[in-house]
Amino acid sequence: MCHVTAAVETALNLIGIFAFALSGALMAVQKRMDIVGMAVLAGITALGGGVIRDVLMGDVPPAALRNTWWLLLPLVATVLVFFFHPVVARLRRAMLVFDAIGLGVFCASATAKALAFGMSPVASVLLGTVTGVGGGMLRDVLAGEIPSILRRDTKQYAVPAVAGCILVVLLDAVHQQGVWVQALAAVGICTWRLLALWRRWGAPAPR
Repeated sequence: MCHVTAAVETALNLIGIFAFALSGALMAVQKRMDIVGMAVLAGITALGGGVIRDVLMGDVPPAALRNTWWLLLPLVATVLVFFFHPVVARLRRAMLVFDAIGLGVFCASATAKALAFGMSPVASVLLGTVTGVGGGMLRDVLAGEIPSILRRDTKQYAVPAVAGCILVVLLDAVHQQGVWVQALAAVGICTWRLLALWRRWGAPAPR
């Protein structure tokens, strides 16, 4: 059973890394960068949030530097996008979908990791959120964009991330842990984010 759980956790992490790497590479295509720029944005988007989390938690060297596949997946995503990226007009939609998947997976897994390290519930939610949005923020800054988490026109981004992290913490408080909790939170975050984009939901803002 432990082997199955570990395999599922590994799969979730790889899905999140690959999804975020695709969104970073697609952003680079949208910004007309070359393959080097694509690889940089893919790597930063996929691994940046996790590196920030691990450094803040004292888990060094970061997990991204201890797992070969975590380093190779952004390069694989770069090559795939380089040769098979969709029509330019569709890049934005594809990038948002991959970004939502990565956001959900990373927020959920990072919150669970923080709890396992003995962090408080509030600190775990903070670290989970930072992990989910950190890579995207670095990607946007390098691409010359205002980070999605700060822009009103990108609809809800931080709200579903925080809500999903809180769900993991609440379930942990009633002794519900494991991969299914992470999967549930990840699906919830991703679904909320995509619905916000579709229905044009926005967070409260001053008039």
